Amino acid sequence: MCGLFREGVAVKYGRIESMRQQHPVATMCRILGVSESGYHAWRTRPPSVRAQEEKRLEVEISAAHQRTRETCGPERLQADLSDNGIQVGLHRIKRIRKKLGLRCKQKRKFKVTTDSSTICPSYRIVWTDNSQSPPRTRRGSRTSRISRRMKAGSTWLASKTCLTANSSVTP
Repeated sequence: MCGLFREGVAVKYGRIESMRQQHPVATMCRILGVSESGYHAWRTRPPSVRAQEEKRLEVEISAAHQRTRETCGPERLQADLSDNGIQVGLHRIKRIRKKLGLRCKQKRKFKVTTDSSTICPSYRIVWTDNSQSPPRTRRGSRTSRISRRMKAGSTWLASKTCLTANSSVTP
């Protein structure tokens, strides 16, 4: 109820309307700082043209959202509504969509679902030497590092390489 004092007059009138069975209207109007005659005028006043149009637009926008399979943003929704003879601004569409909680479905980023190690289980062993000699390659086992008795500074390294029908490993 503390935040209610900072709200507009219509919100205060709505609160008085919801609590008028439990408390006297005159007391609530005095506490909230609004006039009692203003409250009674608000109760008998019909909704404004804009409020009526807002309700109609909520129905139209949610129907257009369903019609476009929930994939269109506000710009394309505006074009769809104008094709059906409804002229409405872009910011109004954004506000109503936010109020209704409508969001367009996003396209998902392509995700690779296969593991290349299960498709091409071929590996290469590369002999590297600190003396800058060209590397030699040959088909080998699945170990990631192989220790062998070689000259100092030389090691065998295994790396995953997919061998296709067009490629070959040179010794």
